[in-house]
Amino acid sequence: MALAPSTREEIEKLVRDNRVLLFMKGNREQPQCGFSMQVVRVLDQLLPAYSTFDVLSDPVIREGIKTYSEWPTIPQLYVEGQFLGGCDIVKEMFENGELQQALGVAGSGGAAPATCKVTVSESAVQAFRQAQSRAEHPDLRLGVDARFQYSLGFGPRQPGDVEVEIGGGMKLLVDAASARRADGVHIDATPSPRGPQLAITNPNEPRVSQMSPSELKALLDSGAPIHLIDVRTEQERERARILGARLLDARVRGEIEKLPRDAKLVFHCHSGGRSQRAAREFACLGFTDVHNLAGGIDAWSQEIDPSVPRY
Repeated sequence: MALAPSTREEIEKLVRDNRVLLFMKGNREQPQCGFSMQVVRVLDQLLPAYSTFDVLSDPVIREGIKTYSEWPTIPQLYVEGQFLGGCDIVKEMFENGELQQALGVAGSGGAAPATCKVTVSESAVQAFRQAQSRAEHPDLRLGVDARFQYSLGFGPRQPGDVEVEIGGGMKLLVDAASARRADGVHIDATPSPRGPQLAITNPNEPRVSQMSPSELKALLDSGAPIHLIDVRTEQERERARILGARLLDARVRGEIEKLPRDAKLVFHCHSGGRSQRAAREFACLGFTDVHNLAGGIDAWSQEIDPSVPRY
């Protein structure tokens, strides 16, 4: 079936504007088919941020991408404008390390380190023992994805699992992709009216520093190399902006991802919430000098430059 020029143009723009793009059923948070879910799980182990397109929301794109890629099924993964494949191919590439190389995250996933140190308090071990008696699988599992979101529960053993003794005769299994991120984790449990509340402390979690408006002003005045990134919408930027800030679109994101990992990055939004999340994503990519403008452009307007309109 011939692909309509308008559909081809739309697909090409999507592929061009997103470095890593998964055409799938549903979205990253809520996959709507098992194959899409499997690819999301693989990507979540490797990348803190990537783009998805829900083909269920657009029947024209749903059929058009099959013709465009010459591939009959969904999901479909594109990286740097290149079609990599569907579910089975993505999983195979992950297992042999080719996907990590294509994504530029060589060393993530794949074979686990020989050891992974995880400490668990006595109260947490007791809580796990109580839960174990009600679980379908006896093995306790810990997962840490690329966004440093945690999964902790009982499930079957998997090839490549790292086994950790946590006391009281219990063992904790850590999957291969999580082992490096989990090394040094401490798990504790505190009593509450609703039962034990678990707390995970991880020294590997990426850190985002808070930068005050006055500190940002001094840094800009000094002429020191800095990348100031605005994560608001284009409409907000038209209303108010900080001189020198760049809007975080697909092109700017791609440029930032190619910077040395010690580049100084400062993110801002209206009040600091959205920029904190964006800053954390880049910290998860390995950037080590990442900051969030505390209070956002609203604080900048109040403390530094009242000519910047407030909204």
